[in-house]
Amino acid sequence: MQRMTRILWLTAIESFATILIERGVYFYTHGKLGFTDAENLMLALGFGAAYVVGALASHGASERLRERRMLLMVIGGQVLAHMVLCLRPTSAVVVVGTMVIGLLNGLKWPVIESYIGAGRTPSETVRSVGRFNLSWSAAVPLALVVAGPVIGWWAPGLFGLAAVLNVGGLALAAGLARQPVHLPLDHPERATPVERRRFGALLVSSRWSMVASYSLMWVLAALMPEIFDRLGFAVVTATAMSGLLDVIRFASFAALQTWRGWHNRAWPLALVIVGMPLGFFMVLFGPDIAWVLAGELIFGASAGMTYYAALYYAMVVKDASVVAGGGHEGIIGAGFAIGPAAGLLGRALEPMVGSLMLGRIIGLGTLVVVCAAGAIRALGRARRGG
Repeated sequence: MQRMTRILWLTAIESFATILIERGVYFYTHGKLGFTDAENLMLALGFGAAYVVGALASHGASERLRERRMLLMVIGGQVLAHMVLCLRPTSAVVVVGTMVIGLLNGLKWPVIESYIGAGRTPSETVRSVGRFNLSWSAAVPLALVVAGPVIGWWAPGLFGLAAVLNVGGLALAAGLARQPVHLPLDHPERATPVERRRFGALLVSSRWSMVASYSLMWVLAALMPEIFDRLGFAVVTATAMSGLLDVIRFASFAALQTWRGWHNRAWPLALVIVGMPLGFFMVLFGPDIAWVLAGELIFGASAGMTYYAALYYAMVVKDASVVAGGGHEGIIGAGFAIGPAAGLLGRALEPMVGSLMLGRIIGLGTLVVVCAAGAIRALGRARRGG
């Protein structure tokens, strides 16, 4: 099996297994363990904090262990964690197990991303990042469609299925090179210093927006069970409809891989700054299913743009190293933690402002404004040439 094909299959399988837990677990805890929306937000906060630790540690760990060995150890650890959750899915075990899986995921994805981008010129990086995005994002809505029936049929099977998929991931990871080979420093197609400065500014802007993207996305992941329950949908239907956001994100990845007009441009990232909070608040406060689904569409398109841009610019500026993926995944993990924290702040403000809705608007709105300000400032630098 060719290197790229192997790593793309590994990406798809690991993404499917990851989403069963990252997103499906909140439907499990809400429907089977009786977690409230606040408890689900706290669970998401713990997952995100553990993910950040793993992502920031991934570079140092991969230097000591080498990338392939580290991948095998991490995926093997996930098999064990998923099996424990399958055999004893109590509230305490689910909370601790979810945090362990968050840590392992943070360690894993920067290494996979390094294999994806290593040794490629900027033009080749666009294609490889695009194929990577399509591989992992295609698995997300499929995993959510599967998660609902599995929870309804035999709830612990959610964790058992993830363990089985990880065994397949182990087999694929075993065939990778010991470590990825990076582009030589004197390669003629490397980005010029001027291009790298501008790309660096666009990277900062897209990362600010990605903090907002994953913060808001993880608030939705924790609250969507309650949102769809309020609208009268059972868990099997709700998990599938919550995946519309991810279908649209996949479609945006496909469009951005085909249309290269967004490269080195500031205006697509400016659209994200507006579209992301608009879509989010439509989902969170939509009075009916049409509003919620329309919000998922807008949010998914915005999230796809900022993710693609952030990973592409990071791979070029940081030479596709594990530290590039670690920074990228660290931002994602920060969003996993910051979003639920902002959601919990909104709940804490409810007694003072007299409304949970207003409390959430204040807590989450503050997050949106701070991230937008950072993104806009970086776009200004990009317009001045970095």
